[in-house]
Amino acid sequence: MNEILKTTLIGLFFGTFGTTIGGILGVVIKKNSNEFLSFILSFASGLMMAIICFDLIPEALGISNIISIVIGVIIGIVMMIFCDIIVDKKFNTSKRFKGESNNLLKTGIIVSLGLAIHNFPEGLAIGSGLEASIKLGISLAIAICLHDIPEGISMAIPMKNGGMKASKVIFYVILSGITTGIGAFFGAIIGQISEEVISICLSFAAGAMLYIVSGELIPESNKLYSGKTTAIGNMLGFIIGIFATQI
Repeated sequence: MNEILKTTLIGLFFGTFGTTIGGILGVVIKKNSNEFLSFILSFASGLMMAIICFDLIPEALGISNIISIVIGVIIGIVMMIFCDIIVDKKFNTSKRFKGESNNLLKTGIIVSLGLAIHNFPEGLAIGSGLEASIKLGISLAIAICLHDIPEGISMAIPMKNGGMKASKVIFYVILSGITTGIGAFFGAIIGQISEEVISICLSFAAGAMLYIVSGELIPESNKLYSGKTTAIGNMLGFIIGIFATQI
């Protein structure tokens, strides 16, 4: 039980830390640079890809067979696609609140709700990763934490520009990261059932992260800024990820 509590607290810390830093940046920075945001997104994508290639998949292969791993990866991808569809349908405010004076404020709040849903499978990845090894779990947690920084910024900016107090903005940002800790709790419980389950959870995490990298981070970073900064951030994240997975 103590190990599950530790895993939950680790997921909670890293889940809220990244979004909180992003929230503070969104509140404090007067002029928000697309180039800076793009660099963070691309750096996180490179780091995540390195963890997938050199940590998650090799760790899963050492426990189980290729069929179980492929199934886990597919489940992870499908799960993230499903989460994306829910967020797009239920939490897209561009039409629902069109023309209202407090559009930005409502957008920020709804974005935070959508990201809270999105953070649960990330916590699941941290929890199952920690069950496999401390190094893997912490590597995942750091990568997700970096990935959460621009998410925090994306929540804070519309709420701040909508007139919400800075303290309340930070409160909502922190609240959205709590689901990472909840996901880590369930990931730890699932991971204790058997090594086969740990392998599926690791490959699930690989699939979920692969979708995040391919379907969200890279497209969004290129949309924000298409210069060399984005490519440098991606390559730098990947190189640092290689070193991080070998420590």
